[in-house]
Amino acid sequence: MSESRQYELIYVLAPDVGDEGVSALHAQVQEIVEERGGKIEKTDSEPPNWGRRRMAYEIGRHKEGIYVLELVSGPGELIGELDRRLKVADNVLRYLIVRVDEDLRKSSRASAAREAQRQRRRDARGITTPEPVASAASDESGESVETVSVSATESSGTSSDTAPQLEVKE
Repeated sequence: MSESRQYELIYVLAPDVGDEGVSALHAQVQEIVEERGGKIEKTDSEPPNWGRRRMAYEIGRHKEGIYVLELVSGPGELIGELDRRLKVADNVLRYLIVRVDEDLRKSSRASAAREAQRQRRRDARGITTPEPVASAASDESGESVETVSVSATESSGTSSDTAPQLEVKE
């Protein structure tokens, strides 16, 4: 069996299909994916992002379409079968399958490198990551005790002989 990869599948359905047609095609896609040893990670067809939208140009006689985005993980044979079945589906106006696992891996590696560089810069400057300070606590007897947060702030004066001031917050 070949290696499992992640793909984005987006397809545009005719606007006269309706909700039952969208769910029927989704069920067909899900059946194909599960037969071939894959799984659907995420389906996005709700109106805030996708759903029924006006298309940039007419496809056939349709000016609108129902957009559905699915994140699929599985082997390459799965994508071949999806491609074959979506070509012959009558209610599918257009579809696109893109492999995204390389992009996701590259972006996660880049964000990890940025975070490591940010941490090295903070360490070089002597900046520590702030820890949350509790505003109320209880002592051993169970009574509520107010805690005081103390932070050091540099004075905004221009003379070099001024010492850092302590600010006390209650």
